[in-house]
Amino acid sequence: MKMNRLLAGAAITIPALLGLGSCHSVESWNDDIYGNFDALWTIIDEHYCFFADKDVDWAEVGARYRAELNPEWEAREFFDHCAAMLAELRDGHTNLISWFDVSYYNKWWSDYPQNFDQRLVEQYYLNFDYSSGSGFIYKYLEDRKVGYVRYASFTSGISDSFIDMMMLTMKDADGMIFDVRDNGGGDISNVEKIVSHFIEERTLAGYITHKTGPGHDEFSEPYPFYFEPATEHVRWFKPVIILTNRSTFSAANNFVGAMKALPQVAIVGATTGGGSGMPFSSELPCGWGVRFSASPVYDADMVLTEAGIEPTPGGAVDLDPEAALKGVDTMLEFAIEVLNKYAEENAGNKGDAPSRFILPTESNGR
Repeated sequence: MKMNRLLAGAAITIPALLGLGSCHSVESWNDDIYGNFDALWTIIDEHYCFFADKDVDWAEVGARYRAELNPEWEAREFFDHCAAMLAELRDGHTNLISWFDVSYYNKWWSDYPQNFDQRLVEQYYLNFDYSSGSGFIYKYLEDRKVGYVRYASFTSGISDSFIDMMMLTMKDADGMIFDVRDNGGGDISNVEKIVSHFIEERTLAGYITHKTGPGHDEFSEPYPFYFEPATEHVRWFKPVIILTNRSTFSAANNFVGAMKALPQVAIVGATTGGGSGMPFSSELPCGWGVRFSASPVYDADMVLTEAGIEPTPGGAVDLDPEAALKGVDTMLEFAIEVLNKYAEENAGNKGDAPSRFILPTESNGR
């Protein structure tokens, strides 16, 4: 077969499906176009977790794409056909992985405004002068009385001591702006590490379920997970604004969900990109890998955030392209103004932990 000749000696090995039982093994299907297609469709059918939430009729999708198969296809044609089928899941965590390409569904963010310009922030707000480490850049904007933290990825290791030092530099600020725009996620343990510096006590962070069988509705009961406070380290109870855009995804989305529940936190910007399913991987007979969402993660209110997390009421705001040309980040400016106004209105209040931080509800130019 033409496809098999192209794959010979070049197939990659993907780890077996992590933590999931399977009714089939790689050896269950022939290593031809039909066998590999059936393997891919069945793996997703038995283990993918969002069919009902996304209203996907996977049987119909599979029948339609299988009917179009051509046994004479080269590997590239077959790969593109399978990638198109996976795109029907509308899931940024779902990829087909070959030795020559990785499929990726990008419409969860590409059809939305970018709402972030790193150069704009670094040049006009940080003056190219800031501290950095562990994936963070940060600075106390003394003239604006706010602390600015930019975290671009949850992939870097973080120490509590580093977070302590970062927060201490901002001790005189009215509040903190924590910018996770364009943060595509990473290590979920970093979410807990950061959130622990914003909580006073053991805090319910969310719920998770897992597949218990091949049926689309076969899931375990949701079980809760909690975050512990960093009691021996610096913790922040002044107001916090999390800046988000559509490219805030996966672990960054989980971070926004956990922080949104805290009394001192508000979310400003655009609805996040979602990606709340824990991804797992499996393998096709030809050696290609498939990665997909297998375990749904919910927030503390048992709300699924796969489709994204909306800003706090009053917090929806976009980046104005014309203002950006003049050196103004309208999302960041709004956050600064809210923090300054909140500090002014609550100047007489004492104590570390504020009551619920509520944004003004007037239009923010959206």
